Amino acid sequence: MTAAGGGGSIRITGAIALDPGEIHESFIRAGGPGGQHVNTTSTAVQLRFDVRGSPSLPDDVRHRLERLAGSRLTREGVLVLQAQGHRSQLRNREDALARLVALVRAAARPPTPRKPTKVSKSAKRRRVDDKKQHGKLKSLRRGRPDD
Repeated sequence: MTAAGGGGSIRITGAIALDPGEIHESFIRAGGPGGQHVNTTSTAVQLRFDVRGSPSLPDDVRHRLERLAGSRLTREGVLVLQAQGHRSQLRNREDALARLVALVRAAARPPTPRKPTKVSKSAKRRRVDDKKQHGKLKSLRRGRPDD
């Protein structure tokens, strides 16, 4: 397993930056078609990032990231991303890192609060009128002639 990045920090937002030492990569053999190339080279990347143990993330971002990660988060709180779409190890590394950055960036944005709305009076009136019309139609189906 190797640490991602050569040096410096990975800028997510103005306030959040990840230390490359927190990201661990391992290279595995990719599945799928590819012939002999796929059987001999380990081009797929498995990126691991400890969400719960990261000092770089504020608590609110950490909680949102855990929710966003879903099944990609282990019980220990480690986010596992796999990239195997490209034939080269370098492009798979870049792809996995870009996906991690996008996920953390999405978690860094607080959700917009819901603005409570009211149903308008005209909408209520239309609803009641539709119900009356439907009831009238059903009463006509009963087959009782009006005298």
